[in-house]
Amino acid sequence: MTPNIKKSYIINALSALLIFAVIYALITLKIVSNYFGGIVILTCIMIIMATSLNIVAGFLGEMALGHAGFMAIGAYTGGMVAITLSDALPAMPELIVLLVACLAGGIVAGILGIAIGTPSLRLRGDYLGIVTIGFAEIIRIFFVNFAPTGGSQGLKGIPRLASLGYVYWIMIVVIVLIFTLGRSKFGRAIMSIREDEIAAEASGIPTTKFKVMAFTISSFFAGIGGALYATYQGYIDPNKFQFMFSIEMFVIVVLGGLGSVTGSILSAIVLTVLPELLRQFSEYRLLVYSLALVIMMIFRPQGIFGRYEFSLTNFLSNIKNRRKTKGADGGEA
Repeated sequence: MTPNIKKSYIINALSALLIFAVIYALITLKIVSNYFGGIVILTCIMIIMATSLNIVAGFLGEMALGHAGFMAIGAYTGGMVAITLSDALPAMPELIVLLVACLAGGIVAGILGIAIGTPSLRLRGDYLGIVTIGFAEIIRIFFVNFAPTGGSQGLKGIPRLASLGYVYWIMIVVIVLIFTLGRSKFGRAIMSIREDEIAAEASGIPTTKFKVMAFTISSFFAGIGGALYATYQGYIDPNKFQFMFSIEMFVIVVLGGLGSVTGSILSAIVLTVLPELLRQFSEYRLLVYSLALVIMMIFRPQGIFGRYEFSLTNFLSNIKNRRKTKGADGGEA
């Protein structure tokens, strides 16, 4: 590991700790209300969903519009596992129950991702989007009519295990894994498929296999986000996972920049917090929200970051270099 990489890891780790410490202090000292803490938790969950969708929509370059279906699978699976473990093993620590629920939700969603991705990824563009929308609606309608999970009444009695600390650090782990995936050999391979699938296949990359793997990994992380959502809310309404929720997540990824993890993070924060800040102006909230999207698409169609990744290390280095340059110019004068 080079000194620069080690320095980058240290700076990013300290930044994550500092952000968490500030948020936790604000809530603990009652400077802000618990409502603020709830918004932070939902924002963290949306960051997980946006970055997971970015694997398919950004890295792979496919139009997948059924992400809410995988979140639903993760939510119901995680919720059922949490209920079962809490009833059968009441002495089990909450963190263990939460981690098992998240892992179970991710695995089941990943398995479904294989089942859906294998036939549907033979299609491209609008056709793939239509197929994934169809699968997501099938999943939602299934839970609406599936009595063991509460049917249209939803799943109730889920232990509320997802505290701010747990959700925040799970989000950090997911971001690190997805960012590392994008810089790995596999990540470079699926990005080459995005750029030119024929050339990638001619270079020896098994495009179908890699596309299904990317879809599966994306589904796995979406399942984790769903499990966190279920164990935070304590109740699952199947109508939450409608078509428009998938569109909302896709909009977050597009606005952040297709292929940019940091762009998805920033966009998820803005588009989750903004509606809450505008809640007191309920008559104009949707108008402002829609207008912001239109302006963004006109003046910055590639998204906030495009395919660029924001680097805190480079940002601090640039500031340091500018100060040195100004100091040298001042000395010469």
